[in-house]
Amino acid sequence: MKFEGIEGCERFLSPGKGRGVKATKPFQVGELVFACPAYSYVLTVNERGSHCEFCFTRREGLSKCGKCKQAYYCNVDCQKGDWSMHKLECSAMCAYGENWCPSETVRLVARILIKQVRDLDKTDNEKNEMNQTDIAALHHFYSKNLDFPSNAALEELFAQVNCNGFTIEDEELSHLGSAVFPDVALMNHSCNPNVIVTYKGTLAEVRAVQKISPGEEDQAKMEIHQKLQSAPEAKEVQEMVTELLEICELSLERMGSIFVDTNVFMLHMMYQAMGVCLYMQDWDGAMKYGEKIVQPYSVHYPPYSLNVASMYLKLGRLYMGLEKKQEGVKALKEALAIMNIAFGKDHHYVAEVKKEMEAQK
Repeated sequence: MKFEGIEGCERFLSPGKGRGVKATKPFQVGELVFACPAYSYVLTVNERGSHCEFCFTRREGLSKCGKCKQAYYCNVDCQKGDWSMHKLECSAMCAYGENWCPSETVRLVARILIKQVRDLDKTDNEKNEMNQTDIAALHHFYSKNLDFPSNAALEELFAQVNCNGFTIEDEELSHLGSAVFPDVALMNHSCNPNVIVTYKGTLAEVRAVQKISPGEEDQAKMEIHQKLQSAPEAKEVQEMVTELLEICELSLERMGSIFVDTNVFMLHMMYQAMGVCLYMQDWDGAMKYGEKIVQPYSVHYPPYSLNVASMYLKLGRLYMGLEKKQEGVKALKEALAIMNIAFGKDHHYVAEVKKEMEAQK
């Protein structure tokens, strides 16, 4: 069964895995295999004001909704395009004020319901245990604007979203929002992927990171996308940030007596410590951890991994901020080599990194 409007791919029954996607023509490294617009999506609350709610474009001078004053848009066209979804939340945000706090998953499910969930292409999923709190939140915040299906149908929908939902991320893998991409969700997982999923606004793009032959299954490394939980509030992080860094440093000291620095548990703890340093604006500390992480990442992750690219990108920008221009340009070049394949040479993230490098000449 060929994808509608997608040349070179078809759905098939993958032995032992269920439905999958395979190529019907050869693809070279970096070539676009297929693109998939989001069936439904939602911008994370923390990015409001810096990204457009409708197209996810990052820019300054966005215009805000005149009623709730919390949603921001590029222009009138984007605002009109988003109104069918935003009207679910606009009046509710005004009514509840600071008490309006549904999780990102609840917000995404509400948007799916308004698009008639019964028409969603039901992808394979595991029957996850249902979180009744999410159903209660859905009724609490959206009951005035939505007619709900049965409780059983809601449980199935939440299970599908939790299993097949995707996190939309920027070039540094910072969380921008959550979405459902039915065609992308058909791809099976592989620890040695031949494709990678990246995003251009609310469009998912699947590109080859290995040569793919006709009849070969398209498989992606999926775990970095399954992250639908909301991030903690900035106030909560501020209260525990010093304690977090102390815990990280103490854990690294104790673990270091057993594990080498390239051990995955050490790398995970160093990554957490780097994140805390970035939050505290301890640029030297963040650079120190980044330098320890980046080379082992290149060994542990598959070719053209965005985890490796984002680490080089973070390091490059840290070096630039610390007046280490030579090291910064070198790190940005490493990031760009991966991003050209993963995002495509015409992606605006690639253009932004090139501008950063040219500014140092």
